[in-house]
Amino acid sequence: MEKAFNRQKVLLAHLQPASPCPSISTSICAAGDSAAYHRTAAFGDDIVIVAAYRTAICKAKRGGFKDTHPDDLLGFVLKAVVEKTNVDPREVGDIIVGTVLAPGSERAIECRMAAFYAGFPDTVPLRTVNRQCSSGLQAVADVAASIKAGYYEIGIAAGLECMTVNSIKGVPKVNPRVEIFQQARDCLLPMGLTSENVAQRYGLTRQDQDQAAVESHRKAAAARASGKFKDEIIPVTTKIVDPETGIQKVVTISEDDGIRPNSNLADLSRLKPAFKKDGTTTAGNSSQVSDGAGAVLLMKRSLAAQKGLPVLGVFRSFAAVGVDPAVMGIGPAVAIPAAVQAAGLELNDIDLFEINEAFASQYVYCIKKLELDPEKVNVNGGALALGHPLGATGARCVGTLLHEMKRRGKDSRFGVISMCIGSGMGACRCFRERRLC
Repeated sequence: MEKAFNRQKVLLAHLQPASPCPSISTSICAAGDSAAYHRTAAFGDDIVIVAAYRTAICKAKRGGFKDTHPDDLLGFVLKAVVEKTNVDPREVGDIIVGTVLAPGSERAIECRMAAFYAGFPDTVPLRTVNRQCSSGLQAVADVAASIKAGYYEIGIAAGLECMTVNSIKGVPKVNPRVEIFQQARDCLLPMGLTSENVAQRYGLTRQDQDQAAVESHRKAAAARASGKFKDEIIPVTTKIVDPETGIQKVVTISEDDGIRPNSNLADLSRLKPAFKKDGTTTAGNSSQVSDGAGAVLLMKRSLAAQKGLPVLGVFRSFAAVGVDPAVMGIGPAVAIPAAVQAAGLELNDIDLFEINEAFASQYVYCIKKLELDPEKVNVNGGALALGHPLGATGARCVGTLLHEMKRRGKDSRFGVISMCIGSGMGACRCFRERRLC
C-alpha cells in the first residue's frame, strides 16, 4: 500500500496546475494496491468509452458473411452505436476506421458509404487508418487523442475487414535495394514464417502452441455457451448464397462461427506444418482468416454524464513500439510494459489482458516473457478460436475486454489490449474501470 501511495504522489505532483485554481485539486485514492494511479477532481476530462459493439466474426469465404459487402458490415456496427446510445449522429466529430487489406482509396470510399447507410449526415467526416493488425486499436487511440486535443467532443473508432473479398498478398513490386537491407527484406516475410522464427528462436514447442489453441477454443466455447458475447455482438441480418444453386437465403448472424468446442491435442497434432516443412505452425494453431467489424463510441466523461450515458471504461494510455520484423510476433511483450508504465502502473496492477492470438507461438512467448498469469489473459478465448479480421480485431478486443471488466465489477480495475503488427511492431492500450473513487 505504501508503495502505491508513493507512486500516486509522484504522479500527482506532475498534475498540480501552474497557477492556483480553486476548482482543481488532487487526492490519493485509497482503494488498495491495484488502485495505484491518480484521481483528480478534474475527472470530467477523462476520455471514456460509452459503447463498444461488434458483429459476429465469421470464417472468410465459407462463413456467415461470405456474401455480405464490406460497407454493409461496417454500416451495421456504426448504426448500432448510435441507436443503442441515442447519440445524435450530427454530434459526431469524426469516424476513424481501421482497415488493412483493401486498396486505401477504395476502402475509404466504402467506409464513407457505410456511414450514410447508418444514418450519418454528410457533415460528419470519416477517414481510414492502417497500422496492420492493430488498425482498429489505432483508430481508438486516434479518436481519444483528438477528443483530448479538443478537435471535437464525440468520436467513433471502428474496424473492418472482409477477408472473403480481400486476401493477404505480398508486395507486388519490390525495390531491388531491399536485398542489401536485411531488416527491410524481413518486412516481406510471410507472417507464418515470422511465427516459425519466434518458435525456433525462443524454444516454443509444437505442443506449447497446440495447447494454446485448445485453450482458446475451450474458453471461447464456454463464453459463447454462457451468453457472454451477447453484450458485445449485434445481430446482422444478411444473405447467404448457395454456391451450387445460386439461391439466396436471408439469415441473421449473431454468433461467431469459427469456434470449435471439441478442439483437442490429438486432432491438432495430426495437422501438417503450414509454412515450413519441418515447422510447428499449423492451420490449427494460427488465427483464422475472417470477416467482421466493430465500433467504439468515445467522449469526455463530463459529456457522457450530461447525456446520461453509462461509462464502460476510461482510456489511460497507448503505446506503439518497433521490434525486429523477423520476429514481429513479440510486439506485445515490448508494447505492454511501455503502455503500462505510461499509465503509471505496474504489470501486477493489471487485472485482465487481451493479447491478440495472431499465432500461438507469439502468444505463448508473450505470456512467458512477461510472466503473466494465464488466468488473466484472454479469459474468453482469442483469435485462434474467434478469428482475426485484421482491421477489426482491435475494436473487437475493446468490446470484449470492457464488457468482461463490467461483469467483474470491483474485481477488475485495469485492463490491457495488445497485439503484434506486421513488419515488426506492437501496440498496446491500457484501460481503467469505469467507476470513480
